[in-house]
Amino acid sequence: MRRAVCPGSFDPVTNGHMDIIGRSAGLFDEVIIAVLVNESKTGLFPVEERMALLREVSADYPNVRVESFRGLLVDFCQAMEARVVVKGIRAVSDFDYELQMAQMNIGLAGVETLFMPTNPLYSFLSSSLVKEVARWGGDVTAHVPPQVSARLGERLRGS
Repeated sequence: MRRAVCPGSFDPVTNGHMDIIGRSAGLFDEVIIAVLVNESKTGLFPVEERMALLREVSADYPNVRVESFRGLLVDFCQAMEARVVVKGIRAVSDFDYELQMAQMNIGLAGVETLFMPTNPLYSFLSSSLVKEVARWGGDVTAHVPPQVSARLGERLRGS
């Protein structure tokens, strides 16, 4: 079975993330969306809520599942028997950082990294930018799945 991992914090998941996940689902038998648990950062959405949102928005892909992980990505990949990490690349600056990570991952555990260029429609998009625009009342509906847009509104109005 060809299994790949799409890692990230997904706080929140954007249409750019979904583009990479959907394209990966067409290339691999199984795709595991791996939500990083980082105790040193407080996200807008708790990990469990991010995972629930990801399950909701990826429901159309029967070969996609959502898990969380702590620690090294390569350890998670080995535990999941996945030999490939898929990373979306928006810009050259992304590639510089991600290349170092990819080289470390192959050296540590033989885990390959597939760099997938982001669809130009989403090349500027990041979770941080979406949160910033939404915090100031901007319309992010074109940049996130509808379920995420609704939850963002609820979360930001409640804080």
